[in-house]
Amino acid sequence: MTAASFTHISDWVFDLDHTLYPPEARLFDLIEVRMTAWVMQTLGVDHTEADRLRKLYWARHGTTLAGLMREHDVDPDPYLHDVHDIPMDRLSPDPVLAERIRALPGRRIVYTNGSAPYAERVLAARGLSGLFDAIYGVEHAGYHPKPDRVAYETIFARDGLKTSGAAMFEDDARNLKVPHTMGMRTVHVAAERGAGEHIHFHTDDLSDFLGRLI
Repeated sequence: MTAASFTHISDWVFDLDHTLYPPEARLFDLIEVRMTAWVMQTLGVDHTEADRLRKLYWARHGTTLAGLMREHDVDPDPYLHDVHDIPMDRLSPDPVLAERIRALPGRRIVYTNGSAPYAERVLAARGLSGLFDAIYGVEHAGYHPKPDRVAYETIFARDGLKTSGAAMFEDDARNLKVPHTMGMRTVHVAAERGAGEHIHFHTDDLSDFLGRLI
């Protein structure tokens, strides 16, 4: 039944963090430390306030960066470079996942709220380089983050993707709402399934899920 629901898919869109690597790697813990430090230095606030703003902006605007841009008019490029300047030694290659992604028919795309250079480093550490036809970061969406509809519209128009024949894999359930309304097949990649009709499928093991499709 699962495989039959994907026979029309020709474009496969993957989020990056906690989707193409397991959350147990806790890579984002390192990024969050750098985010908080960046907010402290840029806004001149203490650690407690910076951490509060980081979480508040993520909840209110989709990403901390979006909140900083909208409420403080910060330059996004230095922020993206700084917060993603982390080691990749928590990640390891996954040859089985690589083989299953390679076997998917059609185009394969990475679309992240992080930056494209960061995505390329993650993919290299996971042994997934060269498997994707395109890699899009938040900079390619004019710094609009998922879950904003304009972000998806910008990326998909840039790519020429037809949403009626596309599937999206995401760890953040709220980021699947717009893809659902655009006619995409949606897969929530997380320990527990999110609530809502916008989630068609759920898995806590992306590699196993793709194995059942191919």
